[in-house]
Amino acid sequence: MCNADIRLEVAGAGLKLWQIAEGLNTCDSTLSRKLRRELPIEEKARIRSIIERLKAQQGNDNEQCQS
Repeated sequence: MCNADIRLEVAGAGLKLWQIAEGLNTCDSTLSRKLRRELPIEEKARIRSIIERLKAQQGNDNEQCQS
């Protein structure tokens, strides 16, 4: 499967592909089509930075709920 590393990172972070697509300012269907073929390293790096940003936001949201 192409981009299995990205798919696993997204799932492991507890995120959905639509959230990543939103971060890329694109439709989730467009992202799904892009993931059918191996992405360039630069595009993967961009997606990984979005994953990290969203994970940090999730952490902040969880902290606020516990307060």
